[in-house]
Amino acid sequence: MKWPVLIAFASCSFAATTATWEMTGYQDFLRGRLNGLSLTRDGRLMLGSKLDTLFDSGQPEIWSIAQAPDGSLYMGTGHRGRLYKLDAAGKSSLVWTADQSEIFAVAVDAKGVVYAGTSPDGKVYRIENGKATEYFSPGARYIWALKTAADGSLFVGTGDQGQIFRVTSAGVGAVYYETGQSHVTCLELDSHGALLAGSEPNGILYRITAANKAFVLYDANLPEIRAIVPTPDGNLYVAALGGSVARRIGSVTNGANGAGAIVAPTIATVTVTDQQAGLTPAPKPEAAKTAVATAVAVASAGVVDYAGVDKSALYVIHPDNTVETLWSSKDENIYDVAMLNSSLLFVTDVQGRLYRLERDRKATLVAQSNEGEATRLLESRGSLLAATGNLGKILRLDAGKVATGWFESPVHDSSTVARWGKLSWRGDTKGIAFKTRSGNSLRPDATWSDWSAPLTDPERAAITSPNARYIQWRAEFAGPSTPALDSVTIAYLPQNTPPNVRSINVSAVSSSGKSGPAATAAATASYAITVTDSGEAPASAGTPSQTLSRIPGQQVQIYWQADDPDGDRLIYNLYFRGEDETQWKLLRANMVENTYLLDADVFADGRYYFRVVASDSPSNPAHLAREAELVSAPILMDSTPPVVTASAARRSGNMVEVDIDAEDRGSVLRRCEYSLDAGLWMPVEAADGVTDSARERFLVRIDKVSPGEHLIVIRVYDAAGNAGLTKVVVR
Repeated sequence: MKWPVLIAFASCSFAATTATWEMTGYQDFLRGRLNGLSLTRDGRLMLGSKLDTLFDSGQPEIWSIAQAPDGSLYMGTGHRGRLYKLDAAGKSSLVWTADQSEIFAVAVDAKGVVYAGTSPDGKVYRIENGKATEYFSPGARYIWALKTAADGSLFVGTGDQGQIFRVTSAGVGAVYYETGQSHVTCLELDSHGALLAGSEPNGILYRITAANKAFVLYDANLPEIRAIVPTPDGNLYVAALGGSVARRIGSVTNGANGAGAIVAPTIATVTVTDQQAGLTPAPKPEAAKTAVATAVAVASAGVVDYAGVDKSALYVIHPDNTVETLWSSKDENIYDVAMLNSSLLFVTDVQGRLYRLERDRKATLVAQSNEGEATRLLESRGSLLAATGNLGKILRLDAGKVATGWFESPVHDSSTVARWGKLSWRGDTKGIAFKTRSGNSLRPDATWSDWSAPLTDPERAAITSPNARYIQWRAEFAGPSTPALDSVTIAYLPQNTPPNVRSINVSAVSSSGKSGPAATAAATASYAITVTDSGEAPASAGTPSQTLSRIPGQQVQIYWQADDPDGDRLIYNLYFRGEDETQWKLLRANMVENTYLLDADVFADGRYYFRVVASDSPSNPAHLAREAELVSAPILMDSTPPVVTASAARRSGNMVEVDIDAEDRGSVLRRCEYSLDAGLWMPVEAADGVTDSARERFLVRIDKVSPGEHLIVIRVYDAAGNAGLTKVVVR
């Protein structure tokens, strides 16, 4: 069986013919794991920027991150609801532990006061001088986003009613805008001080200029607006995805502190109100988004994935409100966006990848954290910081190049045990060493071989890993040169798998090619065929003999079904033998077709077996070719009718009795019947009660026979349908 997600390239070769597995290009290399490397859109692996670990929370997730004016970082975590601080000197401390399991949102105002939003019982806390006090309770289940304004007020984005609150002091706050959505997932301020809000489940981005006054900037084709990044030139960079809320809720549901299960958001009918224009548009009828949004409503669901539908996208909204899609993916969820030195960077949920979008809109994989996901990005004093989940860490992207790095390929499945050949590669490979390992389990484990000795010379790159079904390679990069890798190819010889002969069918056909009635016998895979040392394969117990009768001009058709797991071309040899014979006789050799016709008259009465031997020799060298065979159930050839004799008729009043003796040389008797004066045929059962032997006696008894002469015709059939007849005249 092939595993498409693991195979970058495999040539379409037959078994026992050298096959190749090649990894080349951007999409192929994305399937592997890398550390200390970057991957250009042109598909080159190179030494990349370093990711330093600044902070390890020891918690499963870092959901939120905010920076204070003094450069300190505040981080909200899950699933124990802890708030950490990392000061400018790199010293970390636990600031506060909430009584809720998640801190999805953190904000810091201009005075350094910290605000934290907790879930699943949505509340906002104010943390100042190490002391936390409840600041505002909106009566919502979730606090997804917080944003401080220049006037000192705090905007709070909530779920599951999709409301935005403006809080001016402790306990004093009011609804600033009703989105009509289930969740307000992110908040930001644009260059003019207007509030930007992203929502879920209809992926709507709002610009809110005053209380209850909003304009829909964009209505995305994905359920959730995840992140908003405004720039001084008036552009807005917006990330959208499907299913992130459900993923976070699933994490909360399984939280370790037992805060109680959270029900996934209910999808509401949405009416978007443009308060500025005084318009009330109808709800958007988008089937694709509704399907994705409905899936989000499943409790503890994962990220929604629909085949052929983008999983996430990155947009730019220009000052004139026109929108362009800069990047999209069917495989990765984009979780956050940031600007660094006029470069646009974003992170995804696949192994915590960090991408940079070039001016030509090609994404370069800058670094890969190999964490479960990267949740947040933050530009901090000229550096880029990334928060991760599974484990919750803060990583810093170093501007300099790393000295070493490595890449591990996905596991390749050769479908069967293979003999490994040579590993070859292309690129500027000075400073790259290759290793391989192999095994017979899908995922590398303790049963796999160790990594091989390094391969550095293309002329001496024979793979020394043991023959096995699966293989993986690793490339280790080292400076001071600037190595780059474009492609890697592994050659191998798969073990040849024998073909399968699945069934044999034997039937009688007329010279016109039409099959005779009830004349088919099959030996299928359900029969337990036992092949002896002599090559004979008698039918298994319980397999009935099948019978073919012959009529003048009739033929016997032998048809079989066979296939090869490797897709090899097959040839067949066809044999037969009688039941009392010991050797197989060849009917025809080296057939490419899977049917054979011959005259029925060449077989005398008796039982016969037919044997098909399939070989994949047309596709394999002679010493590697494999064979398989199957023997039919016994086929009874019978063209001789039973011999039927009748005694003299005995008459008693109106009743007539006749004794019938019948015998057949080829098969058992099956039916006896009589006709009086060319009338209807009437059945007669054997004297012992069952007609099941080659020799039987029957008693024909006819009541109410009128005086005069009468003709009684008796007909007896054998198992092949041959009929023997006799007559008795009653006077």
